[in-house]
Amino acid sequence: MSTSSGDSMARYPEEPRLSLPPDLVEELTAELPSVADAAVAAIIAEVPTYANALSGPMGEVIRDAVALALGGFVQLGARGDRRSDRPAAASMDGAYQLGRGEARSGRSMEALLAAYRVGSRVSWRQMAVGLVGAGVDSATVAAYAELVFAYMDQLSDQSATGHRDETNESGRARQRMLDALARALVEGQTPEAVAPSPPARSGSRPRR
Repeated sequence: MSTSSGDSMARYPEEPRLSLPPDLVEELTAELPSVADAAVAAIIAEVPTYANALSGPMGEVIRDAVALALGGFVQLGARGDRRSDRPAAASMDGAYQLGRGEARSGRSMEALLAAYRVGSRVSWRQMAVGLVGAGVDSATVAAYAELVFAYMDQLSDQSATGHRDETNESGRARQRMLDALARALVEGQTPEAVAPSPPARSGSRPRR
């Protein structure tokens, strides 16, 4: 006897809600600084390009981006709605600006995405310990993990776009400088007479 597709679909269990108790959300939020520290330490250890990159102003930018992303992790559980899995505008803009800053610092997109992979893995491991310790059932933990990594994919895509935009703008600026230098030499001017204007930078990426 054949079974209709509707009956077959009905046999799948309902997806668990991801709403976490308020006291657990508060505990996870309190742990965010230590989770961020662990993620940054792992990035330094596992991504050679970042060995000396996390000191000074750029290091603070990276740490802030990690903290913002981790705050988004917790909010996914606090909202308790699988449909609201898109990162907040502040997180998306922070990820985009991080990508631009990394391009200006000379680090490759491959290094940036490697840092995302390491940071996501370590952060989730730290947070999963808190969830399991609080007695959250395995189905909810698994569903939350799926949502968290989808969230991180969106942030890393946004950073990659920022890196690509900055690289493209820098390339156009270099080409303008070379064109101006060539014209100056043809016209008999000295190279020092060429003063190319810096490329205009947008404050944030236009929303889609």
